[in-house]
Amino acid sequence: MAEITASLVKELRERTGAGMMECKKALTETNGDLEAAVEWLRKSGAVKAEKKADRVAAEGRIAVAQDGGKAVLVEINSETDFVAKDSNFLAFTDAVAQVALTSGAADVEALKAAKLPTGESVEETRAAVIAKVGENLQVRRLVRLESANNVAAYVHGGKIGVLIELKGGDAELARGIAMHVAAMNPPHIKASDVPAEFVAKEKEIELAKMSDKDKAKPADILEKIISGKIAKIVNEVTLYGQPYVLNSDQTVEQAVKAAGADVVSMTRLVVGEGIEKQTDDFAAEVMKQAGLA
Repeated sequence: MAEITASLVKELRERTGAGMMECKKALTETNGDLEAAVEWLRKSGAVKAEKKADRVAAEGRIAVAQDGGKAVLVEINSETDFVAKDSNFLAFTDAVAQVALTSGAADVEALKAAKLPTGESVEETRAAVIAKVGENLQVRRLVRLESANNVAAYVHGGKIGVLIELKGGDAELARGIAMHVAAMNPPHIKASDVPAEFVAKEKEIELAKMSDKDKAKPADILEKIISGKIAKIVNEVTLYGQPYVLNSDQTVEQAVKAAGADVVSMTRLVVGEGIEKQTDDFAAEVMKQAGLA
């Protein structure tokens, strides 16, 4: 039997949240095999994922699954980018995205209860993966799109996910638009979608920036100057007004209209947006993962 050292017990406690005596017993029962001890604790019900639940999880991955006009994006968070690249975490996120697609779960709570091919629920499996990777993991967001139109689901680097519904056109154009949204993050699709309050505020700002000489110009001339500035601003904040990233010689609107198409909806998720992140340095992160911090 391998020696059951204090450091081995400490590492098992960090990974599972189980008590010291439980960890020592698990290691004894598994001849000092750490991975087997994690599994033993899991089977005995001693793994306490909830102990890690108050730790900030703002890294992670956007996972995607699609079948024709049905597509989902799922955001699953980890505490560090280190774990976001772990094979256990990646396998878990892929499995969750797939069951999100096939189960028809409408929200995160329903998704947590959905059964994976293993027979365990997403929530049960999450607890098991927490025990393996030693970090808090959270299934945070689920976005679903089902349409008879062209649907594109695109994920960039695991960190940015986009769903696009395109009426007309084809799958290639829909994917191109999704790539554009991932890169440029337009808040609105068309000029008509921009809130009137935003336009009014921008007019106020542009007027305040003008010189007294310009302000003294005839009202109709002044209105044309302001309208031109506002049109430029609106183009910057709308998908249709932006230069298309795959062909900067035309706007997205021109590319879409040339195909006889129209963008019906767009959704963009970014890992960790809205979560106040901790600022651990890299050395601290490595030490944490090695069980030395």
